[in-house]
Amino acid sequence: KKLLFLGSSCIYPKMAPQPLREDYLLTGPLEHTNEPYAIAKIAGIKMCENYYRQYGSDFISVMPTNLYGPNDSYNLEKSHVLPAMLRKMHLAKNLEDKNWEAIRSDLKRNPIEDIPWDVTQEEIKKGLNKYGIFSLADGEKLSVEVHLWGSGKVYREFLHVDDMADACIYILQNLPADKLYNELGHTHLNIGTGEDITIRELASLVKKTIGFQGNLQWDTNKPDGTPKKQLDVSLLQELRWKHKIALQEGIEMVYKSYLKG
Repeated sequence: KKLLFLGSSCIYPKMAPQPLREDYLLTGPLEHTNEPYAIAKIAGIKMCENYYRQYGSDFISVMPTNLYGPNDSYNLEKSHVLPAMLRKMHLAKNLEDKNWEAIRSDLKRNPIEDIPWDVTQEEIKKGLNKYGIFSLADGEKLSVEVHLWGSGKVYREFLHVDDMADACIYILQNLPADKLYNELGHTHLNIGTGEDITIRELASLVKKTIGFQGNLQWDTNKPDGTPKKQLDVSLLQELRWKHKIALQEGIEMVYKSYLKG
């Protein structure tokens, strides 16, 4: 009787004005690396809208910003930026502390295909190099570096999954399809914080949370992606919903969850 379709902020044109308003959909070219995914999501939005137009179905769509939280993927090749940073710096912190028990426990719990947990310390160090985690000997002193993709100067917005779930339930209870499509005049509703942060600032927050003391190096040969993706959440706020979990608090919650396995 009621359906909520989850989209993605990549539906918006790559160079759309910021912050991203709902009516910017289909006003320009998409980010080419996300285009197939974005087109699939746009098709879903239009399907929901036209089930309402043709059949009166109470189907609506929401567009979440970047999500993070417990039970995320920490695969260093495929995970999103925040969990990837968190795991890299967790491993780097334990390298700094020469805590090989913690490193082996991490690799055993979340296996990395080409770094078995039960090989020598030198083999593990060599394997971690592939993922941008370097331990450099300076005499008796050990320094550790973490290399991250891009310039770090692009902006992203992050929403904790508990806030996302809360928003979804709130919208299901308070936004019927006829109000979305007719009264508000939109095909979907943004869900986010309305606040963004540079990837460099995000890295600093993660580093502080974990207590990693080493250097962060930025690999500018790797792509940055869309320069900025900040959602305009004024419509959501007019419906009287606002996020509760600040980013710093959320990262601390996620790291505690990660340490518990």
